[in-house]
Amino acid sequence: MNALVFVVVRAAPSGAAPDACRPLLRACREAGFSREGRSGGKGLVQDCVTPLLAGRTGAGLPGVERADVDACNASMGELPDVPVAEAIPLTEPKLGPGEHPNVVFVLADDFSSDLLRFMPHVLDMQKNGAAFTNFFVTDSLCCPSRSSIFTGRFPHNTGVYTNQGRDGGFATFMAKGNDRVSFAVALRNAAYAAGMMGKFLNGYEPAKDAPGVGWSEWDVIGNGYGGFDYDINRQGKAFRRGSAARDYATDVLKGLGVDFIQANAGRPFFLEEATFAPHSPYTPAPRDAKAFPGLAAPRGPAYGAAPDAAAPNFLKGLPALTDEEMAEIDGHYRLRAQSVLAIDAMIGDLQAALKAAGLEKKTYFVFASDNGYHMGEHRMHEGKMTAYDTDIRVPLVVTGPGIAPGTTVSEVAENIDLCPTFAELAGAQVPRTADGRSLVPLLLGKKAGTWRTAALIEHRGGVMARTDPDSPVGPMVVAPTYEALRTRDKLYVEYVDGEREFHDLKADPAELKNTYAELSSVQKSALAAALSALKGCHGAAACSAADHPALW
Repeated sequence: MNALVFVVVRAAPSGAAPDACRPLLRACREAGFSREGRSGGKGLVQDCVTPLLAGRTGAGLPGVERADVDACNASMGELPDVPVAEAIPLTEPKLGPGEHPNVVFVLADDFSSDLLRFMPHVLDMQKNGAAFTNFFVTDSLCCPSRSSIFTGRFPHNTGVYTNQGRDGGFATFMAKGNDRVSFAVALRNAAYAAGMMGKFLNGYEPAKDAPGVGWSEWDVIGNGYGGFDYDINRQGKAFRRGSAARDYATDVLKGLGVDFIQANAGRPFFLEEATFAPHSPYTPAPRDAKAFPGLAAPRGPAYGAAPDAAAPNFLKGLPALTDEEMAEIDGHYRLRAQSVLAIDAMIGDLQAALKAAGLEKKTYFVFASDNGYHMGEHRMHEGKMTAYDTDIRVPLVVTGPGIAPGTTVSEVAENIDLCPTFAELAGAQVPRTADGRSLVPLLLGKKAGTWRTAALIEHRGGVMARTDPDSPVGPMVVAPTYEALRTRDKLYVEYVDGEREFHDLKADPAELKNTYAELSSVQKSALAAALSALKGCHGAAACSAADHPALW
């Protein structure tokens, strides 16, 4: 089979094009390319403009001059630098005929582990499959985390640190060429049908932006946080959904997912269902709006706890939660619990569709979240983005062929591992740009060699606009920029202002006492060196060499 190679030198803009690029856009349109097209189907940007900028095509395209290409390339300087992405070759699948497993991936938004008790289907998944107890995200924020999931890369390699602007969101994800090194491309190259449904990345506009590369089914919602009154891009065309009960986003995604399974039952497929629930404003399905009357947020040791004298500056001085604030937190927690009921119902219906199609025993079913969520811990109101477990530690539950029921995986894993895991399950080429490693050996109870003992968390902080959907609910408390190292029993954080934070999680599981000042100089040096090695790594080999540091 001939190799089909994608090399991205510079991504075309996702929004309005610079004036210097208009001659290229006009020539591409006149040649038959359209904004509604897809890769392999005459897509305006990805099939015509981007190759022109890379110098790969255009010699025979009427109206295109070298000067036009150079002018457009020069005008892109206002965008972040775009590195050359490694090629992903089209290869023969590793698995033989009939051995290709399907994968269904349900990704919740801002899901905290304390909500698992309201999801009977996920609890059954834990009994029948594998549950990871030390699964962390690279950043407790939507876009950086999702970028890591799609590509298997740390934020310092995706270039996506925030939800908007020059270092975040859908535009930066595309400008950095991340869409060309995602697991979707790897799966497409392995002849998989790949469906993307629900939330993609902040800033994606269904009426303007094209479907992503590698996806054979694209049903992506724009600003769907409220559950109703949103736009959805279905296969390149935008549709408006209203405020009727049938328009509730999680239910719409469920129906589309069931249809996808039924339509692709005769071939291997991958389906991602990315819900907006239980993200604020915490909108439940109308049928669930009266569930759990009187439910209150958990009162763990960190709830309302006063920061200690050595706490980082962003926590110091926070006043005690008032009765009114605690009542609001309780009300919002109840809404979150109500909203995950629809996610659990989705999982149940997807599982039923697999069983009806005879695919139950040849499908891996995965449940996870893009980040966690705090509600009252450390006197913070509601939000994420800290390095504490409430925000960075999330569920990962997997069922499927070869996974022993009731398996508990305690090894340190990260969301960068999902991309290579999905690729290996499909017998596909793992993107060579991925920093993570496949979880398949851990899922199947096999030896995984020298495995990771430390997870890297990277966060770019600062004051957020109230228009950002991830802006904290209640008083604005935002962690500054930091990098952190999380092992099974240690948390070490380096803040941009020079502060350091350390928690011995055996003695301080609630992360209430910063004991960095009590460490020896040798211990401090070991932590700093370990974090330095990880935050500069590129690629699986280098990151694997740095992710099991010699600590104490």
